[in-house]
Amino acid sequence: MRIKLHNLIFLGMILGVAIGLGLWWANERAMEAGNPEPALVAYALWWLDLLGPTIFMGALKMIIAPLILASIVAGVTSLPSLKELGSIGWKTLAYYFATTTIAVVIGLVFVLTIRPGKKEASQEIRAGRLAVLDEHRRQYQSETGTPALQPDGSVQVDYLVWLSQKEGEEAAHGADASRFEKLAGAQHRTAGDIFKEDIVQPLLMNPFTSVAANPPNALGIIFFALLLGIACTVVGGRYAGSVIAFFHGLNAVIMQVTHWLMSIAPLAICCIVAKLVAENGPGIFETLGWYCGTVIGGIAVHVCILLAIAATIGGIGPLRLWQGIREAWMIAFTTRSSAATLPVTIANVTEKLKVSPKVANFSLPLGATMNMDGTALYEGVAVIFLIQIFGGLDDVHITMTAMTTFLIFITAVLASVGAAAVPDAGLVTMVLVASAVHLPVYYIPLIFAVDAFLDMFRTSTNVLGDSIGAVVVHRLEKGCLGEAEP
Repeated sequence: MRIKLHNLIFLGMILGVAIGLGLWWANERAMEAGNPEPALVAYALWWLDLLGPTIFMGALKMIIAPLILASIVAGVTSLPSLKELGSIGWKTLAYYFATTTIAVVIGLVFVLTIRPGKKEASQEIRAGRLAVLDEHRRQYQSETGTPALQPDGSVQVDYLVWLSQKEGEEAAHGADASRFEKLAGAQHRTAGDIFKEDIVQPLLMNPFTSVAANPPNALGIIFFALLLGIACTVVGGRYAGSVIAFFHGLNAVIMQVTHWLMSIAPLAICCIVAKLVAENGPGIFETLGWYCGTVIGGIAVHVCILLAIAATIGGIGPLRLWQGIREAWMIAFTTRSSAATLPVTIANVTEKLKVSPKVANFSLPLGATMNMDGTALYEGVAVIFLIQIFGGLDDVHITMTAMTTFLIFITAVLASVGAAAVPDAGLVTMVLVASAVHLPVYYIPLIFAVDAFLDMFRTSTNVLGDSIGAVVVHRLEKGCLGEAEP
C-alpha cells in the first residue's frame, strides 16, 4: 500500500529529530572531552544543509516570484468584473487586519498574565546582568574619571552612550554577530521609515528588479501583477487574450512544478529538522522555558480562534481543514518560511479545500507578504518579556504602563506587516517594537537561542491564517463567483 505524502513528511520530521539528537550528542561528547567537532558530524551537517535548506528550499524559492505574478494575473483576469476584485480585496484585507489584531492582543494578555520575565530562571539572567553592569560602571569610571551615577542616583547620559557603544561592539563580535548586525541596522528606523521603505518603495520598484531580487520583492510583484491583470481586463480578450492565456498557462505549469518538488519533501524535511536539532539541542530551553511556553500558549489560543472562524464563517471544520492543508502546514513548520511554502499552500487550498483560484491566487500571495499573525503575537511577547527581566536597570528606564502596552500593541501590528516571509524576519522587525519603548537593541540577542524553534510555530500559524482567510473570503464571495462552497 502506498503511503500518503503527509504521512511520509511526518515520518521525515520524526526521523530528522532522531538524527539531529544523535549528531548533537556526538558533538557534545567531543566537546566535553576537549576535542573539536567530529569530522563525521561536520560531514553530516554539510549534507543535511545541502539536501534540505539549499536544494529543497532553494527550489521552492525559485518559483515564488513567477508564481505570485502568474497567480495574481490569472486570478484577476478570471473575475467577471473589477467590482468582484474590489470585493475580494477589501474582505481579504479586513480579515488580515482583524486576525493580526486578535493575535497581538492574545500575546499581550499571555505575557502580562504569566509574566515569564519574573520567573526564577529569568531573574537569574537579571542578576547576571546586574553583575555585568557593576563591572561596566567601574570600567567607565576608571577610563573617564567620572562616576557612572550622579549624586541623586540617576544615570549619567555620557555613561549610557559609552555603555551602548560597548555593548554593541561586543554583540557585533559575538557568536551571533551576523544576526545582530541586521538588528543594529534597523534600530534607528521609525514607523514612518518602515512604511516608506518597506511598503511604498517596494510597491513602485521595477517589476524585473522585484522578480530578480533575493528574496523577491513580493509587494512589488503583487502590485505590478494587479495593475497588469486589471489592464488586461479593461483592454479585453480581443487584444489582451494572448497575454491572459500566457499567465493562465504559466500558473498551471508552476503548479505542476510544485507537485514535482513535493515528491522530495519528506527527505528534505528530514534534513532540515535534523540540522536544526543538531545545531541547537534540547538545552536551549533551560533558561527560556517560560518564555517559550508563553509564546506557544498564546499561539495555541490564537489557532483555536482561527479554527473557530474557519468553522463558523468559512464553513470548514478543524478535521477537514487539517486534511486540506497539512502538507503546507508541515512544510511551513520546518522551513520557517511562508514564502517558500506559498506554492504548496496555493495547491492545497485550491485542490483539497476547493477554494476558487480567483480568491486563492489573490489572497494567499498577499497573505504570505502581509498577514503575519504568529509574528505579530511573538513580537509583543518578546519585547515585554525582555522589559520584565531588565526593566529598571541602568539602560532600561521602562515602566510597564497602559500607554507602554498600547504602544507595543500598535508597533507590533505595524512591524508584522513589514516582516519578510523568510526565517528570522521577526527578529529584525522586532527592533521597531523595541525602539518604540526605548529598549536597547543589544538585549534582543538573549532570545536568539530559541528563536528558530519558536519561528516554526510562528510561520505555521501564519500559513494557517492565510489558508483560513482564503476559505472565509471564498465562502463570502461564493454567490458572486457562482461557485460551490469548499
